[in-house]
Amino acid sequence: MVGSKWVYKKKYKSNGSLERYKERIVEKGFTQQYGVDFEETFASVARKEIIILVLSLVARKSCTVQHMDVKSAFLNGYINVEVYVAQPQGFEVFGKEDHVYKLKKALYGLKQAPRAWYTRIDG
Repeated sequence: MVGSKWVYKKKYKSNGSLERYKERIVEKGFTQQYGVDFEETFASVARKEIIILVLSLVARKSCTVQHMDVKSAFLNGYINVEVYVAQPQGFEVFGKEDHVYKLKKALYGLKQAPRAWYTRIDG
C-alpha cells in the first residue's frame, strides 16, 4: 500500500495578482518497495545524437522547433498491476478510515507512472 497526500499551489498572473488555486493528489512513491510494489522503473531519454540529427534537419529545411510540456501526461497512463493507496490525511471517509483505493490509472509519484504514460503514447 502506498501513501498519498494533496499538494496545493497558487497560480499568479503576470502582474503578480492571484489567478487561481490548484491542487492535485500525489502518491508517496518513495515508500514503494522493489519486488513488492513494483518490478522495474523506466525513464525515457533522448540520445544526444538523435537531438543533433533532428536539429540539423530542422535547420536544413528552414523549419521551426517548438517545445511542448504536457503537465497532465502521467495522469493518462493505465497501470497493469494492482496498486493500492491509502486515503490522504485529512480526507478519510468517516467510518472507513482503514479502507484503501485501488488505482486504475497512474498518478504522480508512482514508480509505474513513466512506463504507463510511455506505453499509452507509444501505442
